[in-house]
Amino acid sequence: VTGAENYGFQVQAMGVPAGLAVPPIQNQPIVKEGTIWMPVPPPLPNCPPGLEYLTQIDQILIHQQIELLEILTGFETNNKYEIKNTLGQRVFFAAEDTECCTRNCCGPSRPFTLRIIDNLGHEVITLQRPLRCSSCCFPCCLQELEVQAPPGTPVGYVVQNWHACLPKFTIQDEKRMDILKITGPCVVCSCCEDINFEVKSVDETSTVGRISKQWSGILKEAFTDADNFGITFPMDLDVKMKAVMIGAGFLIVSLSFTNT
Repeated sequence: VTGAENYGFQVQAMGVPAGLAVPPIQNQPIVKEGTIWMPVPPPLPNCPPGLEYLTQIDQILIHQQIELLEILTGFETNNKYEIKNTLGQRVFFAAEDTECCTRNCCGPSRPFTLRIIDNLGHEVITLQRPLRCSSCCFPCCLQELEVQAPPGTPVGYVVQNWHACLPKFTIQDEKRMDILKITGPCVVCSCCEDINFEVKSVDETSTVGRISKQWSGILKEAFTDADNFGITFPMDLDVKMKAVMIGAGFLIVSLSFTNT
């Protein structure tokens, strides 16, 4: 089929009787609009649909797309992100869904809904962040983010913890049980180096992963608010908690590194 690769279709051999469905070829990268997508993994029991991708990786890289309108006018638009594996294959695509006034009036403290879509066009993860305060002067109203997978089904939460000096967060499961802790540096300043937030066990005695804001170069850092960050986690970590760690990455970057 001419041009089929541009739409992510997998061309099958001829000779199949009409009306019979042919299953897609597994473990083959899909090329769609010039982007190489991660191969579609087979469905797994007890795994939310679309999260099968996360069972095969222990690191993801998230790149915010640069919006020309923001550079020229300073007008904040809905953020969009590519989520890739270490091979550079796109795993998910994420898009913010907020109102214009909210984006431009509330800045980095704004509430948002972030929709994460797989390479079949299905929304597989939804991040819900309500409007809250991020100041240590108001410990009763700190940031919180709910992670849903699939949309409408909570699988975990990211809760900001009060601390006088350090940015600290807790990852919880759907029953609000503490699973992991996150601790950032005392001074969060992205200047010519990566900034690392360590993901630790509940008792904070061992490090199990990391969320890193990556230095993008002087020009990009100075003239845009586009963010690049990476997340590492154990390969055998519960796939739901991997999804919550992705949510934690978006919350941390939006709080600590977004200018508007």
